[in-house]
Amino acid sequence: MPFKISDVVASGALARRRQPTLPAPGGLVLRPWGAADAAAVYEAFQDPVIQRWHARVADSQSEVRGWIEGWRRAWDGERDAYWAIADAGTDAVVGRVALRAMALGDGQAEVAYWTMPSARGRGVAPRAVTALTAWAFEEVGLHRLELTHSTANEASCRVALKTGFAVEGTKRSALLHEDGWHDMHLHARITGEGPDAAGG
Repeated sequence: MPFKISDVVASGALARRRQPTLPAPGGLVLRPWGAADAAAVYEAFQDPVIQRWHARVADSQSEVRGWIEGWRRAWDGERDAYWAIADAGTDAVVGRVALRAMALGDGQAEVAYWTMPSARGRGVAPRAVTALTAWAFEEVGLHRLELTHSTANEASCRVALKTGFAVEGTKRSALLHEDGWHDMHLHARITGEGPDAAGG
């Protein structure tokens, strides 16, 4: 029996093309990861702030090169899509932005990001999220993007609100961190909504 509703985005829509490099405001680009970025990722994961919000630790650059290879393969599998946020002039990595848990048929994905310690306070994450959100809606055709963060992570909440991801509620005791279970804020943005949708 055929489905009554067609897929929002057809399977293969991403895998059949190369992962693009996306311009972002303020002299940034979102580009695919390369093996040469391992040193920057390893450095990022030595940072106590990144360690607080991530379950993973990086023990060596060799281990990180394996992560990067996995991030590159994820594009072909249409599960996740990871970009390095880089300075357009120097190509230096200043952060990461991603679409995770992609469900193309349902037109949905989850936005995630982190910023290198040396790049914080310069609006890197909001500019990257803005560029990725526009591409996901306008070029891919996704309908809904979600963004979750610990209720204790005020910096991440500011990024979400600044980029138009409205708070939809709190997922109680939803994610296990090193210090225990955290409540998670659920933000979302729907295609067609402007950056003022969050009221921030």
